[in-house]
Amino acid sequence: MNIEKMKTYNCPVEAALDVIGGKYKAIIVYTLIDGTKRYNEIQHAVPKATPRMLSKQLKELEEDGVIKRVLYPVVPPKTEYSLTDFGNTLVPIVKALCKWGEHYFSLAGLPIPPN
Repeated sequence: MNIEKMKTYNCPVEAALDVIGGKYKAIIVYTLIDGTKRYNEIQHAVPKATPRMLSKQLKELEEDGVIKRVLYPVVPPKTEYSLTDFGNTLVPIVKALCKWGEHYFSLAGLPIPPN
């Protein structure tokens, strides 16, 4: 967690959304719940994200201490991402968002997309 980045917030929800409120951040966290993933696996889970946007969101999550990035010095480069202990505190929240989303689909009479 980057304490130096801490801002003045009007409420705790604002602080939480500052960390996971990016367009794809919650989806990235959801993807990493099952364990370490490589960049391409995350990209596959977030197909609408451009490479630039996905890289930006990953970098912000890393700066906030939510994910850990490991770069292996091999050719071609291999990069892996995983949740930190701090990031794991978001798992119940992201799972609750998923459950709410399933309820939303059900109310709308829509099929629930596969994960």
